[in-house]
Amino acid sequence: MTVRLAKFIADCGVASRRGAESLIEQGAVSVNGKIVDSPVFFVEGNEKICVNGKEIKSKEEIKLYAFHKPINTMTTTKDPMGRKTIYDVLEKKYKNLKYVGRLDFKTTGLLLLTNSGELAREMSLPKNHIQRTYIASVNSFTEKKLDVARKGVCIDGIKYRPMKIEVIDAQTLKVTVEEGKKNEIRIVLRYIGSPVKALHRVEYGPIKLGNLARGKILELDKKTIDLVFEKLLESK
Repeated sequence: MTVRLAKFIADCGVASRRGAESLIEQGAVSVNGKIVDSPVFFVEGNEKICVNGKEIKSKEEIKLYAFHKPINTMTTTKDPMGRKTIYDVLEKKYKNLKYVGRLDFKTTGLLLLTNSGELAREMSLPKNHIQRTYIASVNSFTEKKLDVARKGVCIDGIKYRPMKIEVIDAQTLKVTVEEGKKNEIRIVLRYIGSPVKALHRVEYGPIKLGNLARGKILELDKKTIDLVFEKLLESK
């Protein structure tokens, strides 16, 4: 069975389908030693296929899932304190999935899971600037104090990048970060005098939680995965 060369490259996790077509058109792809410059090219997958001189291999199809993490669950495979983990909530067939970044014990909302360790790593790296958006409930705030967080702060010797903060109402903020430091939003909002009462993630990169029910998991389609790869490609 043959497949388009661009699809093979995308399935190997090198780039999105569109990104793969661009690589082919740039002359960056060779098959059995010969440069291919047309996206309309088919392979069986057993050829020697190289991108920028590096051979790529077919691997398990990448899968990506959106999971609505409930409160009071740890994002880990096993907690030494015996607390419930996300894998205690998930069905057995999802136990081998890797989580993309973490949500702390009390934080709820969108957590991505994948069968690809490389994808999980790339989506978590600060250098790739993948934005995460949260809804934060606080007791109070002032615009002056929010501006401190918007400009970036250094707390106990640790630098926190500027946050995008939108006011929803008198006790609710929409906060977007792209670094993903541990407890980043909780630490920064507490520092400016607006400690978090509840934190809920609603977006990770191009993926939104939407109306996915708490504790439920949803497999994302190929189009969405391609969007993720496009975002990663843009950051290179």
